[in-house]
Amino acid sequence: QVQLVESGGGLVQPGGSLRLSCRAPGRIFSVTTMGWYRQSPGKERELVASITSGGSTTYADSVKGRFIISRDNAANTVYLEMNGLKPVDTAVYFCNARGHVIVNVEGATREVNYWGQGTQVTVSS
Repeated sequence: QVQLVESGGGLVQPGGSLRLSCRAPGRIFSVTTMGWYRQSPGKERELVASITSGGSTTYADSVKGRFIISRDNAANTVYLEMNGLKPVDTAVYFCNARGHVIVNVEGATREVNYWGQGTQVTVSS
């Protein structure tokens, strides 16, 4: 089930840039970690970058220095600025959001893990 709204994928030449955006549903009252994964044909889905609600970031070694992840906590939105794109970056990029939802009037919560539908990023000359 598609649960997140993604945008920003497309076709760019090597060395170009793209900015991906993803918004989590409003029913998640506490979003802890948001991030981006990618998957190419014949390969496993891999973590590209993640960011906690406190601003701590994690990057795959292959994108360090080129990609920047950021978030707007008030809007439950995460961004991925991709610079210096290479053909090996070609993949379907998936947004992910982890958090909690309230399940009863007493305030009890359960953990949730939502995904976007994926957006294609193609880097080619």
